Amino acid sequence: MNRLLLFVTAALLAPVVLAPSVIARARQTAGAQAADIVPLSIATRHGRRNFRVEVAATPAQQERGLMFRTSLAPDAGMIFPMSPARPATFWMKNTLIPLDMIFVRENGTIARIAANTRPETLDLVDSGEPVVAVLEIAGGGAAKQGIAAGDRVRWPGGPTG
Repeated sequence: MNRLLLFVTAALLAPVVLAPSVIARARQTAGAQAADIVPLSIATRHGRRNFRVEVAATPAQQERGLMFRTSLAPDAGMIFPMSPARPATFWMKNTLIPLDMIFVRENGTIARIAANTRPETLDLVDSGEPVVAVLEIAGGGAAKQGIAAGDRVRWPGGPTG
C-alpha cells in the first residue's frame, strides 16, 4: 500500500515539479526559432553555393546559436553578424553536431575556416583577425562544397565589398 501511495503522489506532483523546466525550455526554443532566415551565397572558384541561414541578431540568439540541434541540412546554417568588425572566439558548448565556422572579413571575403569543430567542448575557436560575421554550417560542408579562404560571402545586411 505504501508503494502505491508513493507512486500516486509522485505521479500527481511530477507535472508541478517539471512544468517550470519544460516551460523554460520551450521559451528558449521559441526564442531560437524566432531568428530571421535569409538567403546567403558564397562565390567559390567552383561556382556559387547557396544557403538559407538563421540570423543570430540578438544577444539571446547569439548565446544559443546552434546548441541542442541534432542535425543541420547541407544548405542551412546560422550567421552571427558583428558590428563593428572585431576578433571573434566561439566554442561548442551544448552543440551536439560538428560545425564548420567560416569567419568573414569586413570586405565579405572568408578569412579562415575552422572545419569540423568538435561538439560539446569548451575549446576556443578563434577568428585570427577582426571579422564582421561568423557563418556556421554543417561540419565538413565547406570542403564538400569547395568553399575556401578568400571566397566572397553575401547576405542581406552583410558586407557589399
